Amino acid sequence: MADRELEYQRLTMPPGTDRRTAVAILTLHAEFGDWELERSRIYPDGTRRVVLRRRRRPGGLPGYLPT
Repeated sequence: MADRELEYQRLTMPPGTDRRTAVAILTLHAEFGDWELERSRIYPDGTRRVVLRRRRRPGGLPGYLPT
């Protein structure tokens, strides 16, 4: 699939965000915004950085949750 058919969203979760909370946040993005996990990284200080992707939607308002 070509990159121009996809859109990406970056999320940063602060240190101290536990795994259960991170999973809940990502589940909401997947369920209501049709996002899927592209990549996830946890840094030594506990910061989580996540990249989500989905196919571009033709017209209309974007279906995403605020970061």
